[in-house]
Amino acid sequence: MITQLDFEAPGDLLTAYHAAHIAAERLDENGGPLMSLQHFTGMIRYGHAGEPGETWVRPEGGYTLRFPEPDNAHAALLICLVVHPDHRGNGIGSELLDHAIERSRAHGRRLMLVETVAEGPGALFAKAKGFSAATLDARRVLDPREVDLAALDPGPADGYRLERYTGMVPDALLPDLATVMTAMNDAPLDDLDYEDEHWDAARYRRHEQSLAASGLRVYTVLARHAGSGAPAGFTRVFVDPLDTGGWAHQADTAVSREHRGHALGMRLKLDMLGWLRTAEPRVTRIITWNAASNTHMVGINERLGYRLLDEWYEWQRAI
Repeated sequence: MITQLDFEAPGDLLTAYHAAHIAAERLDENGGPLMSLQHFTGMIRYGHAGEPGETWVRPEGGYTLRFPEPDNAHAALLICLVVHPDHRGNGIGSELLDHAIERSRAHGRRLMLVETVAEGPGALFAKAKGFSAATLDARRVLDPREVDLAALDPGPADGYRLERYTGMVPDALLPDLATVMTAMNDAPLDDLDYEDEHWDAARYRRHEQSLAASGLRVYTVLARHAGSGAPAGFTRVFVDPLDTGGWAHQADTAVSREHRGHALGMRLKLDMLGWLRTAEPRVTRIITWNAASNTHMVGINERLGYRLLDEWYEWQRAI
C-alpha cells in the first residue's frame, strides 16, 4: 500500500525510505556522497525553494514529487523514486511510477522530469517507461588540497571586489543574490522542456530556508562591480556537518552577461577554495554537476583539477 508521508508523524516510513535510497545509491552509483537523514528529509520536504510537493512511500521504497511555480507549471519533478535493492523485480517501481503519474496529472502537470545515472538500472527503467533523455550531465570531483591556488590566480580583478557570506544572507542582499541566481538560466539544458526560472528576494529566501532545513552550511562568494555596486556573479558551496566522507557540494556558479570576460568565474571559485581550506579543513572532496554541453564551466572546473566521476541523464516524458 502506497501512503502519503506525514512529515509531522512519519513513524518508520521516513527512515525506511532513506535507507532504501542509501542502499540503492551504494549499489547503482559510483562512489558519490550519501545524504544524511537530515539532508534527505529537508530535500524531499522543502524542495529547491519551498515549492509545493508531496512524498509517497511504502515499506520497500517511495518517491517524491515537486511542482514548480510560478514558472514551469507544466512540469512535475520526480525525485528519489527508489525501491530497496532487496525488493527489486517485483513490480514495485512500476507501481510507484504509475501512482506518481496519477498524482502529477491531478496537479495539472503534463510533463514529468527525472534524472538517473546514464548507465544502470535507473536508465533502463526510464527507457522502458517511455522517458526520453533530454540533457547529459556529468559529475566531477576535486580534492581541494591539491589545487595550486597561486598558479591559477588570474591576478587582481580590476573593477570588482569579492564578498563572503555564510548561511543566510542579510535581507538587504537578497535582491543581489536573486539577480545573480537568475544568471543560472544561461546554463544549457539541451532538449529539456524547462523554462527560465524567475528569481526575486522572496524566492531566494525560501531557497535559503530549504537549505537550512536540510542542515547544510552554505558558503557564498559574491562578486560586485566596484564602480556601480552592481552584483556581478556568485558561487556557492554546501557542506553537510553530518557527512562523514569529507564531501562538499559545489552548487551554483554564475556571472551575469554584462560582467563576463573578466575571469570572474575562475576568481570566484579560487576564492571559495581558499576560504574552505580554513573554514572546512575536513573537506577532502568537492562534487559538482554540469551539463556536458556547458563547455565554458566544464573548462574552468577541469583547469582547477576536477576529474570525471560519472554521467547522468535528465529524462522527460509527456503524461
